[in-house]
Amino acid sequence: VQLVESGGGLVRTGGSLRLSCTAPGQSLLYYSIGWFRQAPGKEREGVACSSTNDGNTHYADSIKGRATISRDNAKNSVFLQMSSLKPEDSAFYYCAAGAYGSRDCRPSYYWGQGTQVNVSS
Repeated sequence: VQLVESGGGLVRTGGSLRLSCTAPGQSLLYYSIGWFRQAPGKEREGVACSSTNDGNTHYADSIKGRATISRDNAKNSVFLQMSSLKPEDSAFYYCAAGAYGSRDCRPSYYWGQGTQVNVSS
């Protein structure tokens, strides 16, 4: 499965971004799809997970209440809408396809190339 992320960029504190993860011509129906992020010098962390294709989602405490993960199954796409962004949200964001039904989208089998998010203070 090839995953392609888009939507990153530079935003001010308090702003919003919508990240997209698309698998052109490939179904994501039977994968969990997660968003992960990694900042320089830090370990990669899970941000949000769409565990199933019918709306079962989970969020890291660091983003809970400020992000929504959603799927468009017809378009083989998953989105991460983030709001009230903080400088500490700055990181490289990846989407990954993993074990279906997994609460934390692990193990992850396929990874995208990532997209950079920078939040200025």
